[in-house]
Amino acid sequence: MELLLSKSQKSSMMGNVSFVLNIRTKLNDEEQALVKKYKMGTEIVYEKLPITSMVGSMGAFTGALAAITAKALKLVFTVNDLVKGRTVECKDILDMIAAEEQIRGAADNFYALLVASKTFEGEEVVTYPKAN
Repeated sequence: MELLLSKSQKSSMMGNVSFVLNIRTKLNDEEQALVKKYKMGTEIVYEKLPITSMVGSMGAFTGALAAITAKALKLVFTVNDLVKGRTVECKDILDMIAAEEQIRGAADNFYALLVASKTFEGEEVVTYPKAN
């Protein structure tokens, strides 16, 4: 699997600049077959936590920083979003950074789902102690 990210910007008639992030994953034949076989399209691979629950588990400074960085981006990504592609428009560069981080997290989760789906049939051997 490959995650493809394309960044651009556009200006409105009022002169405001917004930042655009196009995302899509590129799957090999085996990965495409797994998505189809297990009907993964609607599976949510990333959902942003509400900022209030994030702040509760962080220190005041870190929580405030997270609130600023993640402002108003309510991103939910499904497997279909990553496979078919999706565009995310951001108001500023901080939003773009937060969105890209969330997209990478969604791609990590999607990849973990693909890896797990490969072992649904058959046997997996885990050797201990695990190598780091």
